[in-house]
Amino acid sequence: MKNILVSGASIAGPTLAYWLHRHGFNVTVVERSPELRLGGQNVDIKGPALEIIRKMGLEEDIRKANTTEVGIRFVNVKNETVGEFPKESAMSMTQELEILRGDLVNLLYKRTKEDVNYIFGDYITALKENTTDIAVTFSSGKTIKYDLVIAAEGIGSSTRKLLFGAQIKFNYLGLYTAYLTIKKTITDSRWARWCNTSGGIIFVLRPDSYGTTRAAITFTSPEMGYEKLSLEEQKEILIQKIKNVGWEAERLVEEIRGSKELYLDKVSQVKAAKWSIGRCCLTGDAAWCATPIAGKGIDLSMAGAYILAGELSQTKNYEEAFISYENRMRNYVESAQKLPPGVPGIVYPTSKIGVAILNSFFSFFASKPVQAFINLFQSKKNNNKIEIELPSYSQL
Repeated sequence: MKNILVSGASIAGPTLAYWLHRHGFNVTVVERSPELRLGGQNVDIKGPALEIIRKMGLEEDIRKANTTEVGIRFVNVKNETVGEFPKESAMSMTQELEILRGDLVNLLYKRTKEDVNYIFGDYITALKENTTDIAVTFSSGKTIKYDLVIAAEGIGSSTRKLLFGAQIKFNYLGLYTAYLTIKKTITDSRWARWCNTSGGIIFVLRPDSYGTTRAAITFTSPEMGYEKLSLEEQKEILIQKIKNVGWEAERLVEEIRGSKELYLDKVSQVKAAKWSIGRCCLTGDAAWCATPIAGKGIDLSMAGAYILAGELSQTKNYEEAFISYENRMRNYVESAQKLPPGVPGIVYPTSKIGVAILNSFFSFFASKPVQAFINLFQSKKNNNKIEIELPSYSQL
């Protein structure tokens, strides 16, 4: 059980590869894209992810790549601030360690590229298991045998479909979200800005460390299959949805028209009854996507990768390792997927009155007396909170 194939070179895949190598395995990572996918929005490093980053010696690198964001401002359609939460606030979306997803991917790749065999522009098309190994056929036509295969892919994992077919269930949350990078203008600063508009639309603009601005547009919708459309069709859907709603919508319409890297997808959770079958296992979003709403994506990806590699290092029986990994992760995943009552719907009012009421809530919670009370309560509550145990795995 020495040769392991990991499919996916985003966050979970390289993290898993790092720890598998540390435990003495030979690791190959295959990535469908011809190169690292370095796009994406801000991600935060906290909780178990921070603990693992420290174990990997990457904390200072992440601090140096910080997005420069100092907090979040909730604004109305006139761009007036209705509530402000600096990153020190317990209610702030901004964390102490904020980094662009692509920058984190690049750091993980650099940390592993000398010890791990990376294959870009290829992906798994067939799997044939026998008593001693598993034969993997790739889109390039080659077939290679490995001891184990781990799918560390995204929510639309093609390897997961090969393994489980239609067994995996999805919980659609009634939202679509789009991401793109746009030109920075005079209205942008080191503060993130969040604006609700009528029609169930949220705009979020966030600074990055490259002199541009990262934009996210999320809107309520029945499940329409927008994620399957061509880029130009997706652009038109998004433009029709946001034009004439106010705030900086017209600026974003122009940016959408010229974007070559627009990402649009539905917001869904992955509900898998089990994460392994035979010599194959799932981790990361392929196993349990909790959606960005949960705020736990990096925590889950890195914790799952660390624990899976560690459990495989403790036994020569991969089936036992897969079971132990799932037993350690399952409660954490299910807890992360639980959303407060009314979420996400309550945050996406469709009328102007609903938006005004929501903005009044932001204003109330941003007031100095309320902030002081919440910060005091939260600091005491979370001082000793351990979200998931990360064992210290020793070599066999």
